[in-house]
Amino acid sequence: MKLIHVSAAIGLLGLAACNAPPSPRGGEHMFAELSQYCGQAFEGHVTSDDPRDADWAAETLTVHFRDCSNVQLRIPLHVGDDRSRTWIISRETDGLRLQHDHRHEDGSEDAVSMYGGSTETPPADGRAQFPADEFSKNLFEREGLAVSVTNVWTIALTDTSLTYALDRPERHFEVSFDLTHPVDAPPAAWGAE
Repeated sequence: MKLIHVSAAIGLLGLAACNAPPSPRGGEHMFAELSQYCGQAFEGHVTSDDPRDADWAAETLTVHFRDCSNVQLRIPLHVGDDRSRTWIISRETDGLRLQHDHRHEDGSEDAVSMYGGSTETPPADGRAQFPADEFSKNLFEREGLAVSVTNVWTIALTDTSLTYALDRPERHFEVSFDLTHPVDAPPAAWGAE
């Protein structure tokens, strides 16, 4: 009789587990760490040394943790007066996803937008890497940007800084933001007004 009750209890627990939403693993801690900056904005600068990045290096860079939920962060990146870029970091059951939302000044979507990828290994030590996914590779090929199909983006977080990097053969781009000195929030990203 006890065996039947134990089996029934195990069966009910199994059913409850099947109906429970998946719990995020790996990226949950990093997502929570990033979320603590919701509502705040920070300035940064280009930290890589590549002449191709001179235009960005000459501008004030500002990230704004603008829209936050328990599953997604929308973080506009302003390059001077250019408000065309928003990073979207989403929780997934096995890590994090990074997308790049690019808009024109009128709010319309750029031809090269929503590209990115998901972590293939759990974020660790405040660092997550996002290799380009199939959607992004197809988009890059279609738009004549085949060199970008090997892109790997990195988000690294410490107690004092947020670093964003792009790597592929023959290319390294990196910007770093000082998280110890919040600044006034910039205007909304294009298309988000």
